[in-house]
Amino acid sequence: MRNEHGETTSYSLFEIREGRYKGAHRAFAATVMAAISLIWAYRAAVMPAAGEPARWAWIGMFISEILFGLYWILTQSVRWRITYNFPFKHQLSLRYNDDQLPNVDVFVCTADPIIEPPLLVINTVLSAMAYDYPTEKLAIYLSDDAGSDFTFYALIEASNFAKHWLPFCTKFMVEPRSPEAYFSLHSALHHRSQEWTHMKKLFDEMKERVSSVVEMGKVPKEIRDQYKGFSEWDNGLTKQNHQSIVKIIIDGKNHDDVDIDGCVLPKLVYMAREKRPQHPHHFKAGAMNALIRVSSEISNAPFILNLDCDMYSNNPDTMKECLCFFLDGKSSHDIAFVQFPQYFNNITKNMIYGIPDQVINEIELAGMGGYVAALYCGTGCFHRREALNGKKYVEDLNGSVHLDVQTKKKVSKPVNELEEACKLLVDCKFENGSQWGKEMGLIYGCAVEDIITGLAIQCRGWRSVYYNPKKKAFLGVAPFSLGAALVQYKRWSEGMFQVFLSKYCPFIYGHGKIKFGAQMGYCVYLLWAPLSIPMLYYATIPALCLLQGIPLFPKVTSVWAIPFAYVFVTKNCWSIIEAISCGYTLKAWWNLQRMLLFRRTTAFFFSFIDTVIKQLGFSQTKFAVTAKVAAEDESKRYEQEIIEFGSSDIMCTMIATLAILNLFGLLLGIKNVAAWNLELVSKGLNKFILQTVVCGLIVLINLPTYEALFIRRDKGRLPFSALFKSVTLALLACVIYII
Repeated sequence: MRNEHGETTSYSLFEIREGRYKGAHRAFAATVMAAISLIWAYRAAVMPAAGEPARWAWIGMFISEILFGLYWILTQSVRWRITYNFPFKHQLSLRYNDDQLPNVDVFVCTADPIIEPPLLVINTVLSAMAYDYPTEKLAIYLSDDAGSDFTFYALIEASNFAKHWLPFCTKFMVEPRSPEAYFSLHSALHHRSQEWTHMKKLFDEMKERVSSVVEMGKVPKEIRDQYKGFSEWDNGLTKQNHQSIVKIIIDGKNHDDVDIDGCVLPKLVYMAREKRPQHPHHFKAGAMNALIRVSSEISNAPFILNLDCDMYSNNPDTMKECLCFFLDGKSSHDIAFVQFPQYFNNITKNMIYGIPDQVINEIELAGMGGYVAALYCGTGCFHRREALNGKKYVEDLNGSVHLDVQTKKKVSKPVNELEEACKLLVDCKFENGSQWGKEMGLIYGCAVEDIITGLAIQCRGWRSVYYNPKKKAFLGVAPFSLGAALVQYKRWSEGMFQVFLSKYCPFIYGHGKIKFGAQMGYCVYLLWAPLSIPMLYYATIPALCLLQGIPLFPKVTSVWAIPFAYVFVTKNCWSIIEAISCGYTLKAWWNLQRMLLFRRTTAFFFSFIDTVIKQLGFSQTKFAVTAKVAAEDESKRYEQEIIEFGSSDIMCTMIATLAILNLFGLLLGIKNVAAWNLELVSKGLNKFILQTVVCGLIVLINLPTYEALFIRRDKGRLPFSALFKSVTLALLACVIYII
């Protein structure tokens, strides 16, 4: 076994292996780069003269192809040195017994009890409590930014259910350990033993109690009187205006804090930081920083796992596997965090919305790991607390480690005193004048606090690891509708473009601190938003020029057509090979191409516009929470892989407009060309074949859009208002361009 230094040892806790076919990819990349250079040369050499109608359209195509080419070069950085990490859990057990394993704190964040229902949240909490790990070394913290008594009540119910659930998981080696996921998967397959039936009954009863309270709209008085923690809600709290609340539901010391087998339960803490309308709360980054401070007062574990409330643990061994990267002595003392990919439990066979993008998960993020600069993606990430706290990693020539501040153990305090002390750590004014959000914790001022924080940690000398196990570590809930998927990507791309325009731009902030390949790799994602400009140009101008009979590509019989054809064919063939190697079907790959077009012409474009507006000081950062539940009919269409449009909002209207525009361009353009050059039809079409292919592909990829506009009658169709607006806008664009 080899560590990352190439040293061989029988006691290594993990191994790094390089991806295969590196030479084949580099040869492919070299030929594509040569073809791209020839395309640039063609655009420069055959530039229409000043005054010709095609000149400005040609210049726009030239600029777009330069931008596409440069972006393609960036994407090769995350394919240049792909590495995969393999931990050896059995070796960890040989080196460390349970008493020697470190404490781990688990952070779960929720922000809205409507969009993120309490039952969803507590399933994630229960899955974290049930790790195959010494329970006395686990502490679970729930941050509830809404300050909801429904979520607090659900957490109390979960703490009682855990007394039965954890022994059941251990006895029967249950997987997954989210009870909702487990009973959904095994309801028809399990032998239905007496224990299984009893546990299912307990779970259903808990669900019924929580659901009835939520439906009632208030926690009944008899329940509030039973748990004194509900006194925090006596004064009537709102989502945006409430005091700080910290309640230690299980402290691990009380004789009642044991399961039915007498084993101690993990610590369980509810936290709602203070929120006031006049004070910025910094969204999830602020919640994470509050959790860091509260946990340092209560458990102060050296390692932290952070999860979104819908991202339950799918593998009970994940914690031990991850610790292999942190506890391997000299080869791991500078590892700040280990990032897992995001996968989902509600994915259809052909991934109708291109989520998850498995090429990113299987190849690109592993490529970033090759620079020991794995991205921090906001959930499913194990952190070293001292790195997250802003400590710098320094190593002298002798290999000794020097950290700015050592982690200090907290003196044990009574629960009531501890809760009151923690409340002070999460009030609105605590961070005033401090380094929180700047040099400590997650960094503020950006919608993608995770990306910018990971970059800052790496620039302080730490390494990071990307680990993608065969058995998925965490599973979440993917969007059920096109609108939700696009809103999610809009938020991500907007935040990432803000990073690129800030002082944290990797080429500036990371210069001399992380490898140049890693700087390029970051920009593959940070430049999603501006990539929309050349994509929109390619999706509109060729169709409009086809209407006027203006050729923008070489004749198909010209030698200059070869590089265009070569780039198109080889890139797509390689893309298909990558996709199939990552588990895609051909239809899933085609769905991904559609979603890439939709994202780049809508979500990325509007995020580009919004970012520019913010840079000019006309707007502030907002945070949109994606819905984690769907209506029954919407869920049914999702399972049938029918795209859920269902709206005439600006993004759906944009998609429909581009689809109609290219349909006009394809049909009327061919007709006009034939009429314009009736005697030489074949010669005329020869000049427009490549242009027709571009429009034809956009039309083909938009077949579900036309179906939603003209054929479908379900609630997921595009409404008549979207049809009217899209046709009007497409006709207007044609008239303006022709004039």
